[in-house]
Order: sequence, then structure tokens, then C-alpha cells
Amino acid sequence: MSHSGGCLCGDVRFTAELAGSSTGACHCDTCLSWAGGPFFGVQTTSITFQSDATLRAYTSSEWAERGFCGTCGSTLFYRLTVDGPRKGQTNIALGSLDDTSGIELGYELFIDNKPSAYAFVGDHKRMTGDEVMGRAMS
Repeated sequence: MSHSGGCLCGDVRFTAELAGSSTGACHCDTCLSWAGGPFFGVQTTSITFQSDATLRAYTSSEWAERGFCGTCGSTLFYRLTVDGPRKGQTNIALGSLDDTSGIELGYELFIDNKPSAYAFVGDHKRMTGDEVMGRAMS
């Protein structure tokens, strides 16, 4: 299903095809620093930018980059850059979508790193950092 979205100031606009109807919350140190809390990402099968003059990417690790607007600083996406079958996989920031209806919390990553200040209820998958890294490297 096609979803439109963009940054806070409107300088970056995109259309994304979502891979499903769930979002994941990541509690790793990098996501917490980057997003100011957990990063809620929705996996895409494709993304097309209609306006991207201020789109910036930061190489945050040996395997990924994070996209943001250079004008307003909005968090936009997390993309795998490591060689392999998942190279290019992009998770768009849930909050950057114009319409999030029908998208449910499906999983939490790095649950062992989650700050004690919050907790998400419901029955969904929860993975530790070791579980995430073991899956990512396989």
C-alpha cells in the first residue's frame, strides 16, 4: 500500500510502498540518541522522493545509514548499507508518514537496552540486542 510522508518543514516529501502493516520500536543506544527515544520504523519495499534537496544521510555504523532533513532535522529513515540480501532495506520513520492508520506495533528490538521510563503493552515480539545482532549477521 502506498503511503505519502515527509519532514516537519515539508522540504523532503516521499511516497513509500510499505512491506506490511506493522512498526517496530528500536531501543538501541544509537536509535535512542538519534530519535530522542525509540525509533519506530516501518519497512518499505520502495521509496520515491518527490522533493529531497535537503535530504541528508549519516553513516551511523558499518552496516547502516540514517536519513534526516537538513533543514528541520526530522528523522526520516534507517537504511541497511552492508552487502548481502538485505542491502538497501529501508525502514521509514512512522512519524514521517501522513497517515499511520492501520499500522500496529509488531516488535521491539534491543529490549534489554530499553530505558525504564516507559513500556509498551500488548502481545508482540521482543528481541534482545544479542538476538537482533545474531539475526542481522546471518
